[in-house]
Amino acid sequence: MKKVAVIGAGPAGMMAALAAARGGADVRLLDTNGFPGKKLNITGKGRCNLTNDCDLDTFMRNVPRGGKFLYGAFSAFPPQELMAFFQSRGVRLTVERGRRVFPESGRARDITDALAAALGEQGVTVEKARARALCFSDGVLSGVDCGQRRVQAQSVIVATGGMSYPLTGSDGSGYALAAQAGHTIVPTEGSLIPLLSPDGFCAELTGLSLKNVTLSLVSADGRREWRDGPGELLFTHIGLSGPLVLTASAHWQKDWDARIDLKPGLTDEQLDARILRDFRERGGQTLDNALRGLLPKSLVSVILGICEIPPDTRVSAVTRDSRLRLLNALKAMPVRISGKADIAEAVITRGGVDVREVSPKTMESKLVPGLYFAGEVLDADAYTGGFNLQIAFCTGYAAGMSVNS
Repeated sequence: MKKVAVIGAGPAGMMAALAAARGGADVRLLDTNGFPGKKLNITGKGRCNLTNDCDLDTFMRNVPRGGKFLYGAFSAFPPQELMAFFQSRGVRLTVERGRRVFPESGRARDITDALAAALGEQGVTVEKARARALCFSDGVLSGVDCGQRRVQAQSVIVATGGMSYPLTGSDGSGYALAAQAGHTIVPTEGSLIPLLSPDGFCAELTGLSLKNVTLSLVSADGRREWRDGPGELLFTHIGLSGPLVLTASAHWQKDWDARIDLKPGLTDEQLDARILRDFRERGGQTLDNALRGLLPKSLVSVILGICEIPPDTRVSAVTRDSRLRLLNALKAMPVRISGKADIAEAVITRGGVDVREVSPKTMESKLVPGLYFAGEVLDADAYTGGFNLQIAFCTGYAAGMSVNS
């Protein structure tokens, strides 16, 4: 019976261990926590957006880095098979907006529990251990050095995750193992991460969530470089977050700022007509009161500040120039962006093991026979919507299925 060590008990590691054990291998699943799925249990605010019920073309459009490399793994274990696996384990699933797939219970732990139960049935146990180095005997991979002990294995699957949420065990340790084996590590950075802003109004608006808005990123010369929406974003004490912003972070470049279209469903002409109608109906009111039918209360003073219009200005006294400044602010609210939040706050890590040095069909290293990689440790990442967990599951499945061949 072939001995296999899987390092990391996240989604990729658990799926890899399960696939390897089902193929007849003797599998030891090593994790610094000593129990599976710590990070998985907090994904999607504890709800676990485990995949996206999409086809191959949709998946590829949502994977800006590594899509071609992932083609085979996705095709071999697509979302529909992953969903069928959990449903066969008694986990009821629901498909929500954007084809996002969640456990019907809204509990990420149902996903972890199903995987843990399946591992137990296959004789796989999770052992608390920190992999410090790969072991070689006469130049051949022979196991994992865990400090006080050595785990012997003919094949090793590295599924340690990236560097986001390090308290869950994703501390970048897998990169050191890959580098020891001679692999190139593409520089890492946070992706799907909040954006920082020096604008004080972001802190003033902390907690305000805007739905059905459009977000653009613009370069220093004012050109629009990226746009997405309608969707949701959130103001925080450090800047911007929320689904639209997390996706935008995968595109943001230095010296790019943000613009928020607060009324994307209206053209400039339609919005101007709406403003004029409201002004006619509220001619005796001040602007800070008159605009509350158009904007959240806390946002009114911020918009008026951007337009440099005193909030106590009577509607009847608003000039055409002031009205046009208001219109522009509503259609392109400016937010300066100074950078990304710390990588520890990222949903995923961009960068990692260079996929050019890994077989796309088997996830086996092209440099060291018997060494495999799966999940976030690879330089492949996607947008929000369940695509990144699908990457973890399908690459883990590919690696686990391959160790017995």
